Amino acid sequence: MLRRGLVAWASRVGVVLVVACCCLSLLYMLACSPHSDQSLAPLPRPYAPTGKEGYQALLQEREEQHRHYISSLKKQISQLKEALQERSQQLKSVQDSLEKAAGPPPVGLLDGGAERSHADLQEFLRSQLGRAELHSGVKLPSEYAVVPFESFTLQKVYQLEMGLTRHPEEKPVRKDRRDELSETVETAVQALNTPRDGDSPQQQKVYSHSDFIEGISRTEKDKGTLYELTFRSDRSQEFRKLVFFRPFGPLMKVKNERVDTANMLINIVVPLAKRADKFRNFMHNFRDVCVRQDGRIHLTVVYFGKDQMSDVKGILENTSREINFKNFTLIQLNEEFSRGRGLDVGARAWKGGNILLFFCDVDIYFTAEFLDSCRLNAQPGKKVFYPVLFSQYNPSLIYGHHDNIPPIEQQLAIKKDTGFWRDFGFGMTCQYRSDFINIGGFDVDIKGWGGEDVHLYRKYLHSNLLVVRSPSRGLFHLWHEKRCADELPPEQYKMCMQSKAMNEASHGQLGMLFFRHEIEAHLRRQKQHGAGKKT
Repeated sequence: MLRRGLVAWASRVGVVLVVACCCLSLLYMLACSPHSDQSLAPLPRPYAPTGKEGYQALLQEREEQHRHYISSLKKQISQLKEALQERSQQLKSVQDSLEKAAGPPPVGLLDGGAERSHADLQEFLRSQLGRAELHSGVKLPSEYAVVPFESFTLQKVYQLEMGLTRHPEEKPVRKDRRDELSETVETAVQALNTPRDGDSPQQQKVYSHSDFIEGISRTEKDKGTLYELTFRSDRSQEFRKLVFFRPFGPLMKVKNERVDTANMLINIVVPLAKRADKFRNFMHNFRDVCVRQDGRIHLTVVYFGKDQMSDVKGILENTSREINFKNFTLIQLNEEFSRGRGLDVGARAWKGGNILLFFCDVDIYFTAEFLDSCRLNAQPGKKVFYPVLFSQYNPSLIYGHHDNIPPIEQQLAIKKDTGFWRDFGFGMTCQYRSDFINIGGFDVDIKGWGGEDVHLYRKYLHSNLLVVRSPSRGLFHLWHEKRCADELPPEQYKMCMQSKAMNEASHGQLGMLFFRHEIEAHLRRQKQHGAGKKT
């Protein structure tokens, strides 16, 4: 009797598996069946060539699109087969365990268990998605609890934890890492090329990997991996941004949105005292990047004291006259220099409604691509952007002699011997004025160098705003000799000296300088030993 019950039960299991496979196959045939020829027929788009070459180009684009689509479907089918095989093994394990138990299994136990298992899996994925920092931030106790983002392109990954290589940027070495990023970009391209309701197939842009600009990602070990990818759109100053989440399982699409930055004005706030020569160099980069390339910038300079005030004012007026730039504000404070006080005054001086603020120093070099990152990674009431800038080492130590130092544009290479990720600095940041005011702004009681940026950063970590912290390949701190004033309190003086030590050269370069006498002595002994052998 027991054997007949087990045989009948095993036959029911086989029937269930066969029915499940048939249903899955039918669903995939319906989902993956090609569209009609009419919907795939390439038609000329506005401003596209209308001759034979134009149709060939359109056909080639559509063929490339379908090739990516087929590749994606093959991956999904492969994943489905693996999942189905795994589920079959699970069912077989259940069957084996039940056969060892006394008595036949209750009717419907297997089906109910499979359904509960699937429901539990879905519930787990939803819970992981709900716990992740996707739409709002999580209150953190300090800056040490922050999980930073990595930024990546099609070729390189920029990360703070450099491991054995000690390179601030590198190509993914591990195959699983390469495959992970490639799959994410491939999935994003496929999502962009999937027609949405209301879109005209003739006017839809066919996206490819070449449209991918940059992505950021971070992994929380108890939740999963978050990806934010940015693509060029078919219109200038417009981007497509996709958000994916991988909850230690299949990749899940969270968001696919179009971001128009045409009217996103950035107010760059620069506190300054003396240093007119540095301000002149800053304005040289500002003219090229902010005025000629970007054109959606307002500059606010908060100047402390009267010394060199006329020089700074003259630089601004010459810029205004030569390139017809009127979007600037000069505020003078007859006070002791305080970076936090200057930025706070500059942010509150704006009266034109909510605006994106970029707190910047005079020794910072940035690109037009960074300004786009500033706009894309800050969102009022939701996100603030704290980029990690690449800090330049002393060029005289890097290039050996002052005459060998190349132009500044050629110095800005992200390599381990030219600089480092300034992950201990929080001074350069993009945030909306409303968030800055609501959080309480800077601690204006802090005087001189350092400390005010960390206090503001901690305020955001204690709020519900999402703090985006990632390396930025378009933001550089130019080297300058750092002087730590004797009147600084001990804690600030210690921070200043640590920054000064890290600012000169890499560990290996400083080691070679420190042991140069031993190295020279070794070379002399080798030379004498070689001369003795000849005689």
